[in-house]
Amino acid sequence: MDIPENKKIVLFDGVCNFCNASVRFIIKRDKKDIFRFASLESELGRKLTSERGIDTSEIDSIILIDPGNAYYIKSTAALEISKELNGLYPALSIFQFLPEGFRNLIYDYVARNRYQWFGKSETCPMPTEEEQSKFLDT
Repeated sequence: MDIPENKKIVLFDGVCNFCNASVRFIIKRDKKDIFRFASLESELGRKLTSERGIDTSEIDSIILIDPGNAYYIKSTAALEISKELNGLYPALSIFQFLPEGFRNLIYDYVARNRYQWFGKSETCPMPTEEEQSKFLDT
């Protein structure tokens, strides 16, 4: 599959209920149509992480890829995504001034407990018709 030009790709844990809710949250607030999505478990997700040398056994939550420019993981990915959303969410980027190690301690705590707190699906939920064009691996 070709990567769309001028789109940022959000890779997410497709069986995580919290991650899927987060994707829907982003879609609802992505009024500039910046993001496209693929699960980490998909062929495309595995290809993109492999090309960048990202070990998904270590990073198994959210990854933001800005093709041709950079990629971001964990809390930095979340904050980079928030910059592009409608509403007050870009203000969250103020937290980038905190040391990444500190931000990731909090991020990792949530990530470690996400299945226990929010549950896990056996498969990735199918996007609605309106959402389908946003997904690269459906």
